[in-house]
Amino acid sequence: MRDIVVFSGTSHRTLAGRICNALGVPLSPSLTTRFSNDCLQVQLQANCRQRDVYLIAPVVPPTQESLMELLLMIDAAKGASAAQITAVIPHFAYARSDKKDASRISMGGRLVADMIVAAGAHRVLTMTLHAPQVHGFFSIPVDHLTAIGILADHFRAQDLTDTVVVSPDLGNAKTASQFARLLRLPVAAGSKVRTADDKVVIDMIVGDVAGKKAIVLDDEIATGGSIVELMDRLKDFGCTEAAVACTHGLFTGQAVERLANHPMITEMVTTDTVPRPHQSWEALQVRSVAGLFAEAIGRIHAGESISSLFDGVDPTHAPPQATLFP
Repeated sequence: MRDIVVFSGTSHRTLAGRICNALGVPLSPSLTTRFSNDCLQVQLQANCRQRDVYLIAPVVPPTQESLMELLLMIDAAKGASAAQITAVIPHFAYARSDKKDASRISMGGRLVADMIVAAGAHRVLTMTLHAPQVHGFFSIPVDHLTAIGILADHFRAQDLTDTVVVSPDLGNAKTASQFARLLRLPVAAGSKVRTADDKVVIDMIVGDVAGKKAIVLDDEIATGGSIVELMDRLKDFGCTEAAVACTHGLFTGQAVERLANHPMITEMVTTDTVPRPHQSWEALQVRSVAGLFAEAIGRIHAGESISSLFDGVDPTHAPPQATLFP
């Protein structure tokens, strides 16, 4: 591992430290400076020449600063003659902007992918893209990790009698079905229409939830509007209580107040892809994905398979199925 060099942006140094501890390499120092005109400058303070460089920088609020810092780190590594530059982006914020669903609207996911490639990255390592098709926006290799195995491990020790996995919307139902198979549970889904960034309407629940406990699985929770609306509908359809699990727990705006005080929510489980919220509450549980990222980095460096990490966890990420023809 002596040829691996790991740097961190300022957005989540705690996760970077955990990844380095699991990997068995030091977190190399870097310096981000803000000039009087509000421009940023990044200096990587360790030798990168002909090294395998990993830049850990989740794109989290303040999102634009996190993104710009990542681009500057990539540029600095490129200028320092790094042999390979991997942008490790545990949370890719612009994955929501993945399609043209209105006239003359921007596609931020594609633009940010182009910027990362133009800055000089050779590879991207990320986790649970909100829109999986963003993977295809990159013209460089992308290793797309999933946290559903880690989240499923959290619930395996619990009594899951009369429990159902619930997706907040039909678009996430496939992932919820994979999660449900890991726990050997049935699955249901909400029928959701988004009316604004923080406002949704769920008019019905597809599946049987009456008299059952729910485990709600989502990829990302920002303001918590979708979850609160789903809780109200689950109660209307006879669900008794619910635990909520997500990969990216951003908890922006009034999310903590909304979720902590909701009588239906018994537990909130998330991962450390993003920093823990400043406000916390008793029901919040944070599982670390540092070991998974460390294993992925070690395999990338050694030229080994990443997909084999997910054998039996997620067929989307596991090796392809056998073909019908030899």
